[in-house]
Amino acid sequence: MERGCRNLFGYQDRFSDESSACSILPLGIVMKLLIFALCVVSAFGGLSAQKPVWQPSPGHTQVPIWPGRVPDPQSVAGPEFAETTAKPWMDTGRPATGVSNVTRPTMTVYPPKGNNTGIAVVVFPGGGYQGLAIDLEGTEVCDWLTPGGITCVLLKYRVTDVGPYPKSGPYPESPMALEDAQRTVGLVRFHAAEWHIDPHKIGVLGFSSGGHLVAAISNHFDHRLYPAVDAADKESCRPDFAVAIYPGHLSLSAAEWDAKQGVKKFVVPHPANADKELALNPDLHVTRQTPPTFLLQAEDDHVDNVDDSLAYYIALKKAGVPVEMHLYAQGGHAFGLRRTKLPITGWPQLVETWLRTIGMIPE
Repeated sequence: MERGCRNLFGYQDRFSDESSACSILPLGIVMKLLIFALCVVSAFGGLSAQKPVWQPSPGHTQVPIWPGRVPDPQSVAGPEFAETTAKPWMDTGRPATGVSNVTRPTMTVYPPKGNNTGIAVVVFPGGGYQGLAIDLEGTEVCDWLTPGGITCVLLKYRVTDVGPYPKSGPYPESPMALEDAQRTVGLVRFHAAEWHIDPHKIGVLGFSSGGHLVAAISNHFDHRLYPAVDAADKESCRPDFAVAIYPGHLSLSAAEWDAKQGVKKFVVPHPANADKELALNPDLHVTRQTPPTFLLQAEDDHVDNVDDSLAYYIALKKAGVPVEMHLYAQGGHAFGLRRTKLPITGWPQLVETWLRTIGMIPE
């Protein structure tokens, strides 16, 4: 069964060791965790008294997705703030910015440049449902998509990081992020004509926990988790396609790990003989209505195990859902769109090709 320890960037490290827990990991793994934690601490440094907030680039505006009170509000440790690493993030050569304490979710629309394909992609940054990697897995996605004629909608969903995980964790332990995702896809479809979007070409793309959010909305679209607040909530929130990059929380093993972390424990129902590594998280009810899906993960990902992608792939295939999966031996986790020497970082071209094969982009 996968177990893990949360690092300071919001991600959680899991290891396939039935007898291991965070306090009794093998020495080599403990040292790797310690080195990683020290690097992150050094990179982020101490918080200043004046904490900056994230703002999109000039010409773009954050728009609140809820017209009034948000559903299922949660307490928060303090005001929202953004923090940028002092050193380059991993091997990408550039710093990364994280956003924390999000209680008022927003969307930022990045219009397409050049020939408009009519496609829109709602982007879910990762961060372990504790923070958001807002540039690495957010704005940089829009920088890639918009020159190709694709509208990019960056969702800054709620991450409160208050109390033991998973208080602001994956659905169903915490509904807030999925509520925000459902609301945003409905809003994009509601404004499709105004924003020159084809309402049948609205997809979702997410990383890590955002990859789980991709799977969650791909299978929880027929019923909103909140009472409708306006006409946008009458629109379908089903994505027309889905892209999950190094996703987490998808296997039965991961679901059991999640369910044991908070103050309130959850029982994850499953058959007694289930293969926990390759069985699907039972909160994801895959059907033929689940949208076509693209999956990508590295086999040496020690934050979210490659079994997460494998479990979801198997469930999609069994349900007859078109799915394409790419696994690489090396790549780790949280590389976003930044090119490194590793082949896995060339994945955006694979997604562009896939969008053509499923008919989203004309040949």
